[in-house]
Amino acid sequence: MKSFFIGNLEVKLPVIQGGMGIGVSLSGLASAVANEGGIGVISCAGLGLIYHKSPGDYLAKCISGLKEEINKAKEKSKGIIGVNIMVALTNYADMVKTSIAEKVDVIFAGAGLPLDLPSYLTAESKTKLVPILSSSRAVKIICDKWKNNYNYLPDAIVVEGPKAGGHLGFKINQLEDEKYSLEQLIPEIVAIAGSYKEEKHIPVIAAGGISSGKDIYRFLEMGASGIQMGTIFVTTTECDASDTFKNVFVNAKQEDIKIIQSPVGMPGRAIDGEFIQSVEKGLEKPKTCPFHCIKTCDYTKSPYCIAQCLYQAAKGNMKKGYAFTGINVHLSQKISTVKEVISNLKAEFLNAKLAGVK
Repeated sequence: MKSFFIGNLEVKLPVIQGGMGIGVSLSGLASAVANEGGIGVISCAGLGLIYHKSPGDYLAKCISGLKEEINKAKEKSKGIIGVNIMVALTNYADMVKTSIAEKVDVIFAGAGLPLDLPSYLTAESKTKLVPILSSSRAVKIICDKWKNNYNYLPDAIVVEGPKAGGHLGFKINQLEDEKYSLEQLIPEIVAIAGSYKEEKHIPVIAAGGISSGKDIYRFLEMGASGIQMGTIFVTTTECDASDTFKNVFVNAKQEDIKIIQSPVGMPGRAIDGEFIQSVEKGLEKPKTCPFHCIKTCDYTKSPYCIAQCLYQAAKGNMKKGYAFTGINVHLSQKISTVKEVISNLKAEFLNAKLAGVK
């Protein structure tokens, strides 16, 4: 697998670990992936819940929690550390400012269009800005808006297809439509990124449903510079979630995957279970909202609190939460180390490459 550059950062292993909240990818997982040469990514979603004993209100706890996770990751790794920030977060601006102030290497911003992301950079900032997008139209909008308003182009673009886990940037009827597949999107977006090459090299990173070295080879051959993977790293010893949560992935079958409508207002791919079934029966209505963590969430109309749900699941309380997952969760067979996962991916990639040469 060839290295690639995001600005002046050399990504020696072209694998980005997807940001997974709440509490699934923190400094433990991020530093382990970074130590293998990839980009390790901390999810900043719901850090105020994880750091509930910190001083201040929920928003203050999110800031102090993010600082702590970035510093822990830097202590454990000299590799590249990123932060995943959902644009839909009410404290999106705080999370961006904190990440830049703490000199994180890369911000990955998705779940909405990060139209103003470059406005947070300061003269001495070295943080790279990478939007997560799901259509060629969105890519063109971001590139042109950033260029016109800030004289800045993305340092890379993550293209997330409909087979991803968690919140999806597609309508439900588009998820199975080949027109919206990652295989369709990557060549289109590589071409758009290439149209700016005289001003900046913008690497394209393929994401969503990538689960093997063979998949990596396929998307790099299509013109992607790197790939993003999330689900495959959940079942690692270094993943920050509980063993109970990890074993939900190990035991999941293909038929356990369900497309749900999230309180965030997007469809999401999750593993079916007791909590989702309870939601479907209307038994999980939130009584109050102490956080208001998502801009688009109105607790009076919401079927449940997604922050509490994801936090409880990561802690192992599956009666009160569920796990988001990519489409190939059934391939998770056991809990391994990050090193073992990367080693297997390299071997599969080599086999695919040799087969492709023949």
